[in-house]
Amino acid sequence: MEWNGINLRWAYTDLLLGLSRKTQCVQLAYDVLHDAFIRFILASQRTAIEQPNAYLRRVAHSVLIDHYRDASRFYPLPEGDLEPWMDTREDAEFAPSAEHLADLQQRLEAIQRILECLPARCREVFWLARIEGHRQVEVARMLGISISMVERHLIRALLNLREAREQLSS
Repeated sequence: MEWNGINLRWAYTDLLLGLSRKTQCVQLAYDVLHDAFIRFILASQRTAIEQPNAYLRRVAHSVLIDHYRDASRFYPLPEGDLEPWMDTREDAEFAPSAEHLADLQQRLEAIQRILECLPARCREVFWLARIEGHRQVEVARMLGISISMVERHLIRALLNLREAREQLSS
């Protein structure tokens, strides 16, 4: 059975099996394969693809790399470093103390004041990159600026945040 020149039997057996081995998760392998199909169809609309199976394999590999890069941005919390009010038992109630909530509110207000002091473009770049999680390339494309300007704006914002943190802790 073929679809746009791709042997679907091959894609759902050999390619999916290889992705499953690399990801060690069948559901993730399916997601990667389906994302690769979408990228394949978008690319095939622009240009003719001479070797569709080889191209799909390469696209699936790129999608997998993108997944690992996105996943590397997140770190699990170590079990021993949990706040005292965070109990991981299912029967425990989630009830942070009033002091903890007040501390969080003060920290958030301090960050907000620092960000409000930044120039508008710097604040916008910081928000898109650090809060919404866009890559620097995407931020540059969204705002119509160069990647080096995105980096400069991020560095400026991070330096201001570091300086404010040092002032608060001293």
